[in-house]
Amino acid sequence: MANDWREKLTLRQGDITQARVDAIVNAANNDLILGGGVAGAIRTKGGPSIQCECDKLGPVAIGEAAITGGGNLPAPYVIHAASMRLGGSTTAESLRAAMRNSLLRAEENKIRTIAFPAIGTGIAGFPMDECARIMLEEIHGHLSGATTVEQVEIVLFDSAALVTFERVLATTPGLAACVMPIASDKI
Repeated sequence: MANDWREKLTLRQGDITQARVDAIVNAANNDLILGGGVAGAIRTKGGPSIQCECDKLGPVAIGEAAITGGGNLPAPYVIHAASMRLGGSTTAESLRAAMRNSLLRAEENKIRTIAFPAIGTGIAGFPMDECARIMLEEIHGHLSGATTVEQVEIVLFDSAALVTFERVLATTPGLAACVMPIASDKI
């Protein structure tokens, strides 16, 4: 059925560092330096082992993704989606590539459950509407095919971001065909 992918998708407001999934995604720079925003929260809550692993893997190409352990986080893995250069901005192309490569890293590591933030919308300044459209298109494309990924959460920092993702999902042709689960943060 064409809309089965929507049953595997949850949008919610919450703290991605507390997500109980196999992997959370970090909105990363290509040097894999855990600075502010989502990356800073991952560094603070996950402990120094994540940055140590990043130091061995980085830098990576913009649009690429790397995987590390989750340190002290509930999620055993962190996938670092490098949508920007350190101090730079996210573009539509780099976001799309980082999403695709994050889902490929998940597939390669047999990740079944994964949580994404709104990549590039914080420090990198990417527009929330466009972020939602690109992320949802890439998730749709991945979940519509054969995959080990069984559940995708998009965990959004505030209610405005959640409302934007819900609206984009409901109004974008090809994505808006059925009702999808929306959950609150009950972790």
